[in-house]
Amino acid sequence: MAATLDVEKAPVLGMTTEPTEEEIEQLKQQDRLNALMKEHGSTWDGPSDPQDPYNWSSTRKIYVAIIVSMGQLVTIMTTSIVAPSLSTIAQDLHMGSSEMQVTFSIFVLGLAFAPFLIAALSEMYGRKSIWIICNSWYILWNSLCPVGHSSGMMIVGRFMAGSGASVGTTLTSSVLTDMYRAEHRGKSLAIATFIPYLGPAIGPILGGVISQNLRWEWSFWILSLFEAAITLVGLLLFVETYTPTLLRRKAAAQQHDPSLPSSKVVKVKVFYRDLSKRLKPSILRPILLLVKRPVIQVVSLIVSLNFGVYCLMLSTYASLWTDRYNESETISSLNYIAIAIGTTIATQAGGYAMDRIYRKLRKRNKGQASPEYRAPFLVPGVMLVPIGLFWYGWSANTTMSWVMVDAGAAIYTCGSFIVTQGMLAYLLDEIEHAASANAASRMLSNICGFAFPIFAPQMYDRLGYGWGNSLLGFVFIALGVPTPLLLWIWGPKLRAWGKKR
Repeated sequence: MAATLDVEKAPVLGMTTEPTEEEIEQLKQQDRLNALMKEHGSTWDGPSDPQDPYNWSSTRKIYVAIIVSMGQLVTIMTTSIVAPSLSTIAQDLHMGSSEMQVTFSIFVLGLAFAPFLIAALSEMYGRKSIWIICNSWYILWNSLCPVGHSSGMMIVGRFMAGSGASVGTTLTSSVLTDMYRAEHRGKSLAIATFIPYLGPAIGPILGGVISQNLRWEWSFWILSLFEAAITLVGLLLFVETYTPTLLRRKAAAQQHDPSLPSSKVVKVKVFYRDLSKRLKPSILRPILLLVKRPVIQVVSLIVSLNFGVYCLMLSTYASLWTDRYNESETISSLNYIAIAIGTTIATQAGGYAMDRIYRKLRKRNKGQASPEYRAPFLVPGVMLVPIGLFWYGWSANTTMSWVMVDAGAAIYTCGSFIVTQGMLAYLLDEIEHAASANAASRMLSNICGFAFPIFAPQMYDRLGYGWGNSLLGFVFIALGVPTPLLLWIWGPKLRAWGKKR
């Protein structure tokens, strides 16, 4: 049986005085090993076992993180790479304005539902195999999007490609959780998001160059070739990180019985019987988390609003520069560098700040950790989002210098990604099944990411960039700004209530 930990009442490791942080960490490690042994029939050979992903070298962790983050980069680039050539695609495929916006955002809808299956399978069979299969699925459907110049094939292909590409957003944070402990959550997220969060700038810039110098079809085929190269590297170098899978393999190797049948037919039958037995509860887990855990509902609401506004901005940013500022497709795409600046500041400086705040608050509480220690990190994020929206909107509305517009976009994006980072860290601290928690929280956000860009042209036509973005800013002030205080004060009650239901 796993030991229980009560640092306020019980002595630790035979000590009669107040336990130190090091002693508390040792006891937690022993509790973890006991729990792993009970659940998986095997455990690591002590807290320092080099096979435990927590104990891998920094070099190994970083190259695994880079591989999966490169896959997530493709996901983010695919979302926005068609933005500069949307009007050309719509003209060639005989699409109306609404159908054109659906073509842009249907990819994000594909990101909404596939993560339920991806998270379930990754928690059954491990991260690597599911990552490779989903990447291959993306390559197939993304390559088919422009085939035949059919609007139906384009929309279906974008949706199916999004389903495969969702493995990037679903498993990247989960792989990091497999390798890094909570006190290094910010550092791990900074490593994994540095490359992907350049995607909102790289995608449109690449798309602008392609649309001006090549046929727009190459926007799809170049990304498919890039993803194929990443998948090949992952096939060779991506090491399985999911502890239950690694321990099951270890237990099977230790308990191998040569008298058991070993034919391929028997193994296939065992696999499908195991799949049918375990898949249903694994798929239902994210849904049940979303339905039964109020804290996930709160997080999902804010993340979905945040992501919906972000996708709305991406879908209209290129047309702002080409229509209102009369810039070429290539020059207009360079304004996305402002978005990359905002994301880079949020992820790199934010990751360091998140870890520092977390460690300081944990030390103040005598080594006891809590997901609510992420709440202070959210404060600058929820303030910067409306400030950036107002700044960007009214600068664009009055056709001020591109510097002012880009500055507002950078401020908004920085705040938006701080909110996303903090919310994700909060969930990963609270929920044991990281992939399922991620899938549950992102479902509503991806639905909003699909829907918001569809009404963006009508909103800006009626309200203009100034009042249109102000409306979004006021909504975020009402729903998003109180979130850090809500989690700080009522977070423990929300988490406890969910576990009792």
